[in-house]
Amino acid sequence: MWQLKSGAVSAKLFACGHGLLLTLGIAAPVACQRDPDLGQWREARARLVDERLVPAGIRDSATLAAMRIVPRHEFVPLDQRGLAYEDIPLPIGHDQTISQPTVVALMTELIQPRAGKRVLEVGTGSGYQAAVLAQAGCRVWTIEIFQALAEEARDRLARLGYSNVTVRHGDGYAGWPDEAPFDAIVVTAAAESIPPALVDQLAPGGRLVMPVGDQFPGQDLVLVKKDAAGKLTSRQLFPVRFVPLLRGVR
Repeated sequence: MWQLKSGAVSAKLFACGHGLLLTLGIAAPVACQRDPDLGQWREARARLVDERLVPAGIRDSATLAAMRIVPRHEFVPLDQRGLAYEDIPLPIGHDQTISQPTVVALMTELIQPRAGKRVLEVGTGSGYQAAVLAQAGCRVWTIEIFQALAEEARDRLARLGYSNVTVRHGDGYAGWPDEAPFDAIVVTAAAESIPPALVDQLAPGGRLVMPVGDQFPGQDLVLVKKDAAGKLTSRQLFPVRFVPLLRGVR
């Protein structure tokens, strides 16, 4: 178990997945149009927020509200649904995982979600992080390197009513220049350095959050800010474990 580095978000890390193992808390405003699921799932989400995210230190109201609403069980394989609201990463195929909820909440909080914010996500996976960002009011463009995952996520997000998410099968290193600039960029896979194209596509005043490093515990979650003049500042937050950011398409 690690304590977060001085000046970082007040939370404790435990270990790993497609995100990291940690405990924290965040939230956002959005009416629930997408929660026709059983009461047991709603109760499980409420417990996750109240017993894991809030005690971990997540405070953003838009993020916490989104985490209470988005049905994570819809974004995991059927044989994993019983674990959907445990605070752990889960496999989704192609050697990829869905990040643990605290990681999703933390990365959402770090970009300061608000209605209408333009967000690029690199690494769609099953679509859960994109759904949380969208539920928090953001307009999301998300890129996935595996075609099968991209198609499944596109269908899933459409079925659940997330019309403010656009999914593309492509190479995340290149970003999405046709839709740039973005108010925020969330990268859910680790690279040795932040791809220059993503920095270029971040709008003045924007935030980028990404795991940087090769192998755990060599990875750190990094927050990059670009000021109004285009000057960059970055801060390492704490150790994490993410899958690698791959090049090309699959």
